[in-house]
Amino acid sequence: MIRIGILGDIGSGKSYVAKSFGYPVFIADNEVAKLYKKDRKIFIKLNKALPKYITQFPIKKLEVTRMILADKNNLKKVIHIIHPEVKKKMNIFLKKNKKSKYIVLDIPLLLENKINKRKDILIFIQSNRTEILKRLKKRQNFNSKILDRFRKIQLPLDYKRKKSNFIIKNNFTNKFIKKQIKYILNQIS
Repeated sequence: MIRIGILGDIGSGKSYVAKSFGYPVFIADNEVAKLYKKDRKIFIKLNKALPKYITQFPIKKLEVTRMILADKNNLKKVIHIIHPEVKKKMNIFLKKNKKSKYIVLDIPLLLENKINKRKDILIFIQSNRTEILKRLKKRQNFNSKILDRFRKIQLPLDYKRKKSNFIIKNNFTNKFIKKQIKYILNQIS
């Protein structure tokens, strides 16, 4: 199994590109959302760590947003609780898909949390900054302050680009993305 890690800025189209590979994809953001909605143990841990903000189960995104904006250290507390669970979910995904030729990891803090392995193929998704902002503003709960908080805990984009084996320039057209993915798969096969 070849592990492909997708890197890039928030809103650069990482999940879209990851799904375009046509192989099993682990999307960490989806797993976090499931933990907030369905995992009572996570609620209890977050409620204990942040009782002022996390007050009801299932955890609402608005509560998480308020909590992150209230204090920059709150985000670190959430990550400390959530990421070990996401890693467990990823390991289950890897076992379930061990016979797949490729698996794709869409994990925003892949490098930051040292989840990647030395042999992983890292692909950086490069997108136009104004296009990213335009797309992010269309999201239902867009908040530029939250965006800034998340960017501050991530490694610099230049570092991620340098660490990557390949760069996909995302112009948000399906045909162009598919062509670049085909090239990459041919290179790593």
